[in-house]
Amino acid sequence: MSHGAGGKATHKLIEGLLLPALDNPALAPLSDAATLYYNGVRPVFTTDAYVVRPLIFPGGSIGELAVNGTINDLAVSGAIPIGLASALIIEEGLETSVLRREVEAMALAARRAGVCIVTGDTKVVERGKGDELYIVMSGIGMAPHGLQLSAASIRPGDKILCSGTIGDHGIAILIARGNLELEAEVRSDTRALTPLTTALQEAAGDGLRIMRDPTRGGVATVLNELARDSDCGIVVWEERLPVKEVVRAACEILGLDPLYIANEGKLLAVVAPDVADPALYAMRSIAGGEESTIIGEVHSEPARMVLMHTEFGGTRMIDMLIGDPLPRIC
Repeated sequence: MSHGAGGKATHKLIEGLLLPALDNPALAPLSDAATLYYNGVRPVFTTDAYVVRPLIFPGGSIGELAVNGTINDLAVSGAIPIGLASALIIEEGLETSVLRREVEAMALAARRAGVCIVTGDTKVVERGKGDELYIVMSGIGMAPHGLQLSAASIRPGDKILCSGTIGDHGIAILIARGNLELEAEVRSDTRALTPLTTALQEAAGDGLRIMRDPTRGGVATVLNELARDSDCGIVVWEERLPVKEVVRAACEILGLDPLYIANEGKLLAVVAPDVADPALYAMRSIAGGEESTIIGEVHSEPARMVLMHTEFGGTRMIDMLIGDPLPRIC
């Protein structure tokens, strides 16, 4: 299970097996989506599989999540989505009403985002082999000319922006499973990030280094990936991390760290220091970005490491986990 969790085990699988076998220039950056170059245009392509359990959770469901999550992989790559493709893997015996509900949820989420699901596939597997419903979603978008987002462009002094409270989605899923006697009300943050990324690009211009959506592995995993790929150090301040009190309390009870909990409607961005304030203002003006804040900055040392200054005046290293404390959340 740890190999599908987005942490160290996932990276070992990708870099040890998949990347050597499939190596090509588009794949090599290992970003949220691949930017292709064809006849002077720059299509951006992504694909993702959704195996969330339960299918319905506070704030969303697997159908809505599949659309929003795929759009977000395109959005943080700087692209405007232009089409989606969906494959449904249905377990024998799934009630028609459940399937109808999720297809309608997919359609509604796509309409809200202004994109169409233009093709797809349907497969049925034997009872007991599919856990009701899996969805594979692919998306294609177009990147603006001249846009270059890369961890290689990150420089010491750059600021790290977070678009809102972290850990909401993962904790909402955990509570919805009903395995724990928690009565907290937490809703998933699933939403399409395209309005937020568009506003950020316009405000930051050439000062926008990179954007990422911290899904599996949470904020901590993305920060470690950025530190590794930029060969810089990253410092964050614990008191600046936006965490809802109910999420913080649930994490304390369960022995979890919000930094490692998945999000489905938030983004992290690294921007040049001179555009940090206008970028923050632009993000706060968009629905879903009202609680945007600067959570950290890039340093030259310690290279390839993430450090957090704690509320008690200490410092601790934020490493990447082997696996994921909450499997099957997206």
